[in-house]
Amino acid sequence: MGLIKEPKDIDFSTKSEPWTEQELSEFRKIMQEIKSRNAKIKQESLQETGKVQPT
Repeated sequence: MGLIKEPKDIDFSTKSEPWTEQELSEFRKIMQEIKSRNAKIKQESLQETGKVQPT
């Protein structure tokens, strides 16, 4: 894979804006929900294979 050269008058690098407290709060809430759902799916999968006893 080769490198892409930047055209003379175009800058590919960007500077992102920092997140607001509200955006961070929403992101953390979404991530917590995803982690919880994934843990539940993993637990169910382990129970189906018999590797873990149901609680």
